[in-house]
Amino acid sequence: MDTVTNEVPQNAEIIEMGGKQFMINAKGDHIALANVKAADKLQDETVRKIIGYAVELNAQINRFRSHTMLDLGAFDALLAQEYGTKIGGKKGNRTYQTFDGLMKVEVKVADQIDFGPELQIAKSLLDECMTEWTADSRPEIQSIITRAFNTDREGQINRSELFMLLRLDIEDERWLRAMDAIRNSIRVTGSKEYVRFYRRASINDQFQAITIDLAKAGA
Repeated sequence: MDTVTNEVPQNAEIIEMGGKQFMINAKGDHIALANVKAADKLQDETVRKIIGYAVELNAQINRFRSHTMLDLGAFDALLAQEYGTKIGGKKGNRTYQTFDGLMKVEVKVADQIDFGPELQIAKSLLDECMTEWTADSRPEIQSIITRAFNTDREGQINRSELFMLLRLDIEDERWLRAMDAIRNSIRVTGSKEYVRFYRRASINDQFQAITIDLAKAGA
């Protein structure tokens, strides 16, 4: 697999052959520059410009996150050295706040989980329940079951819907066994830290998230 570099060519590569200029299309064909539509040239230029900015922003965000974790780590080490204490609970979640209470940084540690073969046993038991339940009796539950085991991508279960099943209060013996199988299938494979940033205008206001997310920027 080729490695994607951080260098984004500002202009499409122009190949000189036999005194003529060519551009390479997505199939690897050499297309005479004179035969490339003006709209395609403009689209190529526009995308290259946007991707160039995106790559730079991505690198800047990565550097920012690295500096943030280093700064917080240094502060944690100072507390541990001087006071023999640390911020956060057993899971590693931590909150740092300015003296005036108007800004804070939260570090959340989320478990990364996978599911073992017990999940297939749960699916079989739930299929038995769905077979016996009529379509009119519990359609909303059947819908959740279908979504829970309907993978968005190969090998991936819809986890939010799966956990929703665990919150349902159903006394059917097979259902209870299926819920036990789901719980037993959960494997914690690691953890990941998420950093969130907040600020507010006054101590009486609610904190507003400082969003570093392109889809939510400016919201």
